[in-house]
Amino acid sequence: MSTFQGVLGVNKIDKGYQFSVWAPHAKSVYLVGDFNDWDEDQNAMQQADNGIWWLDISTASNHDQYKFCIESADNKNHKKNDPRARKMTNSVGNSIIYDDDFNWKIDDFELPPVHQRIIYEMHIGTFNQKSDERGTFNSAIERLDDLVELGVNVLEIMPVNEFAGDISWGYNPASPFAVEEAYGGPDGLKRFIDAAHQRGIGVILDVVYNHFGPSDLDIWQFDGWSENDKGGIYFYNDQRSSTPWGETRPDYGRIEVCDFIKDNALMWLREFKADGLRVDMLPFMRCISGEDNGQDDIPEGYKLIQDINSTIKQNFPNKVCIAEDLHKHDFIIDPVEQGGCGFTSQWDAEFVHPIRAALTHPTAVDIDLDKIVGALLHSYSGNIYSRVIYTESHDEVANGQARIVEEVAPGNVDDDFFARQKGIIAATLVLTTAGIPMLFQGQEIKESGWFDDNEALNWHKKDKFNEYYAAFQQLIALRKNNEGNSAGLTGDQTHIIHRDDEHKIIGFSRSNGVADEQINVYLNLSDVEIDEYVLSELNEEATCLFAWSDGIVTDQVSANNGAIKMPKYSVFIFSN
Repeated sequence: MSTFQGVLGVNKIDKGYQFSVWAPHAKSVYLVGDFNDWDEDQNAMQQADNGIWWLDISTASNHDQYKFCIESADNKNHKKNDPRARKMTNSVGNSIIYDDDFNWKIDDFELPPVHQRIIYEMHIGTFNQKSDERGTFNSAIERLDDLVELGVNVLEIMPVNEFAGDISWGYNPASPFAVEEAYGGPDGLKRFIDAAHQRGIGVILDVVYNHFGPSDLDIWQFDGWSENDKGGIYFYNDQRSSTPWGETRPDYGRIEVCDFIKDNALMWLREFKADGLRVDMLPFMRCISGEDNGQDDIPEGYKLIQDINSTIKQNFPNKVCIAEDLHKHDFIIDPVEQGGCGFTSQWDAEFVHPIRAALTHPTAVDIDLDKIVGALLHSYSGNIYSRVIYTESHDEVANGQARIVEEVAPGNVDDDFFARQKGIIAATLVLTTAGIPMLFQGQEIKESGWFDDNEALNWHKKDKFNEYYAAFQQLIALRKNNEGNSAGLTGDQTHIIHRDDEHKIIGFSRSNGVADEQINVYLNLSDVEIDEYVLSELNEEATCLFAWSDGIVTDQVSANNGAIKMPKYSVFIFSN
């Protein structure tokens, strides 16, 4: 005699598959699909406890399409996709039975040590787009060796959950458990992650739990019930539903919805072998308005965040969970046992905003070095590796903003001196400051404009700006101590060693606590050139590891009694 297996969705059994779904207000539920010629009267589902309906279908096969026919309390029929479908024909199509039988080549990948991680944020649809077709997991795999050559070792992938249409940033999840079919579906994602792991590159996936949809959203009024004409069982049905993306905030007070979200988080780590998650816009899980003023907190949302991170830590202790909160709270990364959210790190607004402001300001005279110093020294709860530092991300290079080089020289990035210089200064600050550095796709090839999910990354610029690209390579190699001569950049200690407010020149040392492994970084943030400029704490024996003036000039740099020629908008890194 068959019984409910206790796991929602589609599960393989001895003969066929068991289907189950949560629909507590349904009068009846029928299963339709390829296995019964979509006959709406043939396969009535049985009701279990807690609003769950289930049925075994011995004739169902892998790849069969299916849906649930739900009769609501008002006697209306609704055809709905499986909220936990792992595969969809598309966001408005059908659910597909999907056997998890992928043949992994790498089973035991682990991320590189935290002090050597270099994150690269990627959008699958534009990263390696061929002709007029959108990018896919397979096309992205073809460019992974370029990222190995660059030196990055962690990818952060913008959301790949099934979303409305074929072109999107991904932050509009229509079917959170399914992988975007236009990218290659679940097997495509597994091939991509396996290929990355074979090259020593970890993969972190973006997830969106502050809202769902808002379009192509089959879980909306899923079983016909709702209040105030809102979203029904998966959503708040009062003022808490309101988000900037529609009335689609999940109901964190329902255990079934919390399980839905928590199971989704675990799925990416378990079934897809992702190395971590980046959770989108946490303030809108913690409070209604996202303003974080204590007036409209959502305590159950906070608790769900803690539960997700506690469960990940317990089941996957070597994997990471990164928060996008941007409100600069220590509690985001504090342990759950101490009342914190339990994230391993968070995107650092204390770095990105002052650094972008300084580099995009039209005149150097107004640059505030206090803010630069604050960005260099900031940490959360005393843990320097609890922050992800960057000057470009999908948010910072869109939404009315652009890439730094575009902000500096709108429409003239390719030929502009200041765009080139400030682009390298941005890279230097990201890759030499203590924290976990992150680049956004195309930053290393001086990509211009702003991020657009319709516009392909221009890989021709890699050769066109080869010296610019080489500077990123060298900075990344130094950051990881590839040659054994820059261990200070892997340390957690930072000291300001030089500050010239008049000329806007700043220097800082990085160290791992060993005196002879100290690295000194000096940056001229102005358009003033000084012939004999004395740099503080620069030893006579210091070796120049990297120098950028009007291109890479490392071999030409020597210090005479601590003095060097300091070109405008230049960078110098010394082993001291």
